[in-house]
Amino acid sequence: MGVACKRRTVRQLQDYGLSERRALRYAGISASTLRYTPRIQDDALLRERLHQLAQQHKRNGYRMLHNRLRMEGWDSNVKRIYRIYREESLMVRQREKRKLSVSERQPLTCPQAPNEIWSMDFIFDELANGRRIKNLTIVDDCSKEAIGIVADTSIPAVYVIRVLEHIKQVRSLPKVIRTDNGPEFAGRVMQKWIAENHLEHRFIQPGKPMQNAFIESFNGRLRDECLSVRWFANLRHMRSILAGWQADYNHKRPHSALGYTPPAVYAAQHVSSSHQQVIMAASPKMQAMQP
Repeated sequence: MGVACKRRTVRQLQDYGLSERRALRYAGISASTLRYTPRIQDDALLRERLHQLAQQHKRNGYRMLHNRLRMEGWDSNVKRIYRIYREESLMVRQREKRKLSVSERQPLTCPQAPNEIWSMDFIFDELANGRRIKNLTIVDDCSKEAIGIVADTSIPAVYVIRVLEHIKQVRSLPKVIRTDNGPEFAGRVMQKWIAENHLEHRFIQPGKPMQNAFIESFNGRLRDECLSVRWFANLRHMRSILAGWQADYNHKRPHSALGYTPPAVYAAQHVSSSHQQVIMAASPKMQAMQP
């Protein structure tokens, strides 16, 4: 029961002949509460100033605005400010998260040949001066070859496409590219490039990095064998170290998943073996065509 309702109850009991003291005891309120008269405050100036502050500081909530008013000398408690704040509809609107277009998510599959599926991801590190660096890593899921390791302070979707276009000049693109759901990969710019190059884009499920296990494993080796044991003076120094590590990883470092064969050597052997199988398969047909 609210205070207003209790006041009415006291008045009704008095109308039935009860004294004010007994009526107050039955209603459970004090005499001061019964006789209280609310003071009507003129909020016009306060409302106007609150509006001005809300327009100047659009991302400030009512608590921040209340503290700004206090610093200006306004003697109003936070509840009063909140009431006016709500009545004037000055609430900070939540920014809507942009919805990114994503294709159907598929489970992790093991490719049967090099250049069928590439995985891409980002790994972060920093320079000696504390500058944060973003590294784009691209790996062939079958041969485990490091297709690219690109370091820069910022790598948006356009940058990723530029890297892939450069790789496209020296080797053919894969049939499938697997990534997480980051904005660099799931945005419209990347999706347009994927469609133009007639590729399939596979996304992992949010919060499940093991669905991109090949690139996660590679990033772990990159972190353990290079980023965590080297000191980078500047971005040029980091790029030089990464290029040397990538060359060693691809051509000299034995990979346990490939029978301790370097990735580039494994890829070359696989291509040579596939080419030889094609020739052997075509030989009977060629002999049959001879007179």
